Amino acid sequence: MSPFSLSRVTLQCVRKGSQCGLFAAKNRTFCPGTVRSASQTASRSSSLPPPHAWFLLSIPAAAFGLGTWQVQRRQWKLDLIKDMEARTSRLPIPIPAEQQELETMEYRPVKVRGSFDHSKEMHLLPRSLNTHDTGGGMGARAQSGAQVITPFHCSDTGRTILVNRGWVSKKNINPATRPDGQVTGEVEVTGLVRLNEKRAPFVPKNDIAHNRWHYRDVEAMAQLTEAQPIYIEAVGGSTVPGGPIGGQTRVQLRNEHMQYILTWYSLSILTAIGWYWTYFKKVPR
Repeated sequence: MSPFSLSRVTLQCVRKGSQCGLFAAKNRTFCPGTVRSASQTASRSSSLPPPHAWFLLSIPAAAFGLGTWQVQRRQWKLDLIKDMEARTSRLPIPIPAEQQELETMEYRPVKVRGSFDHSKEMHLLPRSLNTHDTGGGMGARAQSGAQVITPFHCSDTGRTILVNRGWVSKKNINPATRPDGQVTGEVEVTGLVRLNEKRAPFVPKNDIAHNRWHYRDVEAMAQLTEAQPIYIEAVGGSTVPGGPIGGQTRVQLRNEHMQYILTWYSLSILTAIGWYWTYFKKVPR
């Protein structure tokens, strides 16, 4: 066979991608192109990560998703805090006649007129003093004491509600030690609406027999004092000389979402880099 014929057979072998080991016609001429093609395919296959590596890639993806979710949660919390603070600065309104309306009025200022029934005074303790005098502050000093909750008979509606008059020191929990603060007669009180409070973990149960309340159980307090389950916390302006210090409402919510955002995004980045170096950067090509 002429050299021209051999070259033509070799060219056809390369173009058609013949299988490795194909020989040209009678002279058994070997086709080198097929060996290179097979070796390149094997090289590409060996450079791909193993199947379980793609499953491990879900770790940085999930961490990134959780970080994004925390961004949304943080914005929701900021809007909620802003709304709560805005409520406390509104002008006080009368307590609505319908009990159900109060469910959407927490931290809303209301104004009532009537008289206290000091004989049924209750103590919420232990509590520290909030030094902010607007009823919406967050500052506090490390002074142990109690908050005084007293039934209040509203002269305009005839209803009896519960009023948290404010904070007294530990030595003044006994009402006999503060006679000047046991105001009598008709007074006007401005306070913030508060709803029932669930007992948190590790918080002791209320000791009703010894008048030691550890959390705000409005339903139980109202039943004990024969009042309606309406509870307000007096603002600082309602404080009387010698009496409990008002303005003990703390408008605060835990907002640690920024820490969670940094944690999840950092975890996503670090695990993604580790995955890349393990399954791509160190794979020979």
